[in-house]
Amino acid sequence: MANSDSNLNNGSTPSGGRLVPAETAAVPAPYGGYGYGAIPPPPYGYAENEGDLGLYLREYWRIAVKRRWVILSVLVTVLSLGMLRTLMMTPLYSATVRLQIDQNVAKVVEGGVAPTESAYDYDFLKTQFEILQSRAIAERVASNLKLGEDQTFGGPSGFSLVGAVRALLFPVPEQEQAPTKASKESAAAGVVLGNTLVRPVAGSRLVDITYADPNPARAQRVADAIAQAYIASNLDKRFQANAYAKTFLEDQLKQLKLRLEKSEEALLGFAQKEQIVVLSEKSSIAENNLASANAALGTLTSERIKNEQLWKQLEATDAINLPQFLTNAVIDGLRGKRNALVTEYQEKLETFKPGYPAMVQINNKIREIDRQLATEVKAIKDSYKAAFDASARQEGEMQQRIETLRNEALDLQQRLIQYNILKREVETNRSLYEGLLQRYKQVDVAAGVTANNVFVVDSAQMPVAPSSPRLSRALLLSFALGLGAGLAAAYVLEQLDDKVRSAEELEQITGLPTLGIIPKVAKSDAVDEALADPRSSLSEAYRSLCTALQFSSESGLPKTIAVTSASPAEGKSITSLAIARHFATLGLNVLLVDADLRNPSLHTKMGLDNAIGLSNYLTGACEPPETFQRTQIANLAFMATGPLPPNAADLLGGTRIHSLLSVGLEVFDLIVVDGPPVMGLADAALLASATSATLFVAGAGQAPSGAVRGALRRLQFARGHVVGTVLTKFDAKSAGYGYGYGYGHEYGYGYGNDRSVETGHKPQLQQPNLNA
Repeated sequence: MANSDSNLNNGSTPSGGRLVPAETAAVPAPYGGYGYGAIPPPPYGYAENEGDLGLYLREYWRIAVKRRWVILSVLVTVLSLGMLRTLMMTPLYSATVRLQIDQNVAKVVEGGVAPTESAYDYDFLKTQFEILQSRAIAERVASNLKLGEDQTFGGPSGFSLVGAVRALLFPVPEQEQAPTKASKESAAAGVVLGNTLVRPVAGSRLVDITYADPNPARAQRVADAIAQAYIASNLDKRFQANAYAKTFLEDQLKQLKLRLEKSEEALLGFAQKEQIVVLSEKSSIAENNLASANAALGTLTSERIKNEQLWKQLEATDAINLPQFLTNAVIDGLRGKRNALVTEYQEKLETFKPGYPAMVQINNKIREIDRQLATEVKAIKDSYKAAFDASARQEGEMQQRIETLRNEALDLQQRLIQYNILKREVETNRSLYEGLLQRYKQVDVAAGVTANNVFVVDSAQMPVAPSSPRLSRALLLSFALGLGAGLAAAYVLEQLDDKVRSAEELEQITGLPTLGIIPKVAKSDAVDEALADPRSSLSEAYRSLCTALQFSSESGLPKTIAVTSASPAEGKSITSLAIARHFATLGLNVLLVDADLRNPSLHTKMGLDNAIGLSNYLTGACEPPETFQRTQIANLAFMATGPLPPNAADLLGGTRIHSLLSVGLEVFDLIVVDGPPVMGLADAALLASATSATLFVAGAGQAPSGAVRGALRRLQFARGHVVGTVLTKFDAKSAGYGYGYGYGHEYGYGYGNDRSVETGHKPQLQQPNLNA
């Protein structure tokens, strides 16, 4: 009862209560919620180490060690082919002649001043290189040295694998007639062209021409002949260019002379027809008249404005104090008389009355003077008005004159368009004619005084030692090529390999921690012996796995553990058996259930009967204690699969599997369920949802990454709590790590060790009451 109460506190109930342990009520996502298949943060992920150069170098080194035999095979093959090709080649002797090629040549110029050397033109030098390697130079060399008649020239220089394959696939038919002299020279020119190498000397105008031939004397002669052929070709090109230029200029001069005469006749005829007289290059008669009229109009406009202002000033006032009145002598005299009469009138007014005859007489004189002043002012205003009218009339007439001249100038300009076109044509033809005539006079002189721009700096010397093949260089190149090809092949094979081969790859693919790495056993029948030996590397690896399981959840070791994999034969059954045996030896009451109702194997490995088991219980044919079997290990009970049912998924999807686990925990401390592989079936997903923890097993070099992701995705959809993964059948050396697995044994790669059980002592515990 106490045991039952403790199990209730851990989340499990009898069959009358909850059937699923409380640990599975809320399935936490692995790595704190990052999900399956996601790359978690360190220590399991690698996001912070992506920029670490050392990490990439170590990865490349691992690939190189892992694929070392591929790299070595490619390297040896390429080295062998390179050595074979080098040894079968005919020795060649190289002769070199050095030339100096100048862009500008020395020539006599006007004034005796030589042109300065401009910056060297790369295009010019590149053109000369192509000319040196042209077929025309090679044909001239073959013709001068009569290489087509030399029977030893142009033979095969050695074995060629490409040539042999080409001759085998595309055989050349034998010629019925003997080759002609032209065909022999053409073939010899091809050989010369193929064996010639042109190399410029950096930072100079020097060029090295190297020719390789099996005969050292002939190599010297051909190299010198190439230089002489190039020099002769360059001189021929200059003389041909001058002759062609002279002929071309003569023809062009005749044509330009006729064109100049016709254009002059057309210009003169058009000027006579349109009556165009041009005084200078910039103006005509009409344009001069228009300019003079415009100047006169300006003067008349100024005068009109002046007269208009004077008249308006006089018109707007009745006073006579304006300058135009004051400067008039008549008005000035009348004003003086009037002022004198006004003074006299005022003096007598003190004595006489206005009606006095003398006063009346003075007043009449004043009125007469006022009348005369008014008349004179009017006459002055009329004169200014007449002056203004005359200026305005003259301005209008001049404007009409300018308009007439402007129309004449516009008409002349329209006619001058065609005149200027004809005139420009005349000037162009005259300029071209004079330039070509000057050039024609210089051609003969230039042809005679130009010098060659190519000089032989060093003649070819007879080689005393072959220049190729060089065995050391060939082997070095073959080694570099073979190493590069081997590394490339290793990298390509590694990228094409989709199998999970290391714990790092498994963690990157699944996003789950790797709880254990199980080494590969050389022989399948040695697994039992390795598990029986507590100091073997296999036992130590499984002890490390069990230690990690004790820290896989917040409550410690899960009470029910389902073990599955993506595909068969990945080591899940051995892992289930090893986990159960380990915790049984530690004193826990453990039940090992073979739940692979499609292909069971645990009863065979344990040497037990499979007549009755899980299938019988799930169908209701018996109770759990009737299916339990004793094993050779204390505290370890085994439930086989029993007869294989046709509806395994339906049985595992019922409630009896949950009852088995919940009731079993009242008796056992740990229940390990060896489930079937996922493989797209529902069995493993149902078991994962029924147990409190699921352990995923992946075989190194066996499980494809896509299958692993798909299997974990199905377990996630079933709300299975996958606590981690186990990498089985791991071979450290084949994976490229270069070291083994274990601690103090022949392997050296593991995840912790349970040192408390390394003594090899198996505690003798009491057998659990299987009938409880």
